[in-house]
Amino acid sequence: QVVRFHEGSVWGIRDHVRDAEKEQRPADKKPKPNYRRLHDIARHAIHVTESLDVAVQNIEHLVQQHEIYIKSMQVEPQPKSHQRISRRLAFFQSYIGSIRHRSVSNQLRLQNEIQLAFNIVSQHDTSITVDISRATRSDSATMKTLAFITTTFLPPTFLCAVFSMSFFHYDAESGWGVSDKLWIYWVCIIPTIAASALLWNFWPKLFPDHCYSAFREE
Repeated sequence: QVVRFHEGSVWGIRDHVRDAEKEQRPADKKPKPNYRRLHDIARHAIHVTESLDVAVQNIEHLVQQHEIYIKSMQVEPQPKSHQRISRRLAFFQSYIGSIRHRSVSNQLRLQNEIQLAFNIVSQHDTSITVDISRATRSDSATMKTLAFITTTFLPPTFLCAVFSMSFFHYDAESGWGVSDKLWIYWVCIIPTIAASALLWNFWPKLFPDHCYSAFREE
């Protein structure tokens, strides 16, 4: 009866392991293995192996005690009933040992399946990371192009803005003329640039919580 119960438990675990091994994993979608179910099966497999270890120890003790009992009888030749009991005990000792090996095999197969599922998910995430890296590299090249174009046209734009101000005037007879109030432009623009640079540099230090919340919302 003990052997029958243990054998049913081991093969029941084996059926669950086999079902997990036969699950389809679509290559075009992100795999979503049921890790909770796999770990539950592993937990039961460990318990079954533990029970079998105890059963193996018990049958070994039964064999030892039966041998001691036969020797204490000091009957030659041994009765056929004693021989039959010895053979049956040896058979069940070997049988329970074989079932235990199957239970250990279930554990190893289940560990292999869990590791395989984890590696497949990691491989899929890695491929997504590679795609994101390629897209980022393409965006970086685009930004470099835009930065180069901006840097190229920034000086002409600045010069156009300066010469379009009323501080400069052009007359066909007298040529170019510059107002003596040009210093007002530099007095206004230099502090503005300095204030903008300082604000950009010290804003994260002055308001770290605000910057962090804005980054988190993005």
